[in-house]
Amino acid sequence: MSVIDTVIRELLEKTEFVAIVTQGLDRPHVVGNWGDYLRKLGIEGDRIVLPAGYYRETEDNLLRNNQVQVLAASRQVAGSHGPGQGCLLEGTARILSEGPDAERAKSMFPWARGALVIEVASAKVQL
Repeated sequence: MSVIDTVIRELLEKTEFVAIVTQGLDRPHVVGNWGDYLRKLGIEGDRIVLPAGYYRETEDNLLRNNQVQVLAASRQVAGSHGPGQGCLLEGTARILSEGPDAERAKSMFPWARGALVIEVASAKVQL
């Protein structure tokens, strides 16, 4: 059974922005990406692919500790207590500069140096 269920998939398909958190040497590090970029590269089962531009600190962090958290939200998805729903995804990630995912990211986004691939292990609604 997929951890990205129907509600979370709908949320990811409507979010405008995602925040991605990795653990640095002395603090968490946060980067972002656009929801439409996520949709272009895809949500494949429990796997998310995003274009990776600079993301140098993110890549260094992932080489030491590949754990990642992703926060997404959309007011277009009904929440438990009113308009809007959010979710927290947790899993592992890596930045690929070669291979099919990286080539697809580079072809769709000329500024990308590769792809950020996230394997989602857990997903929880937030609102």
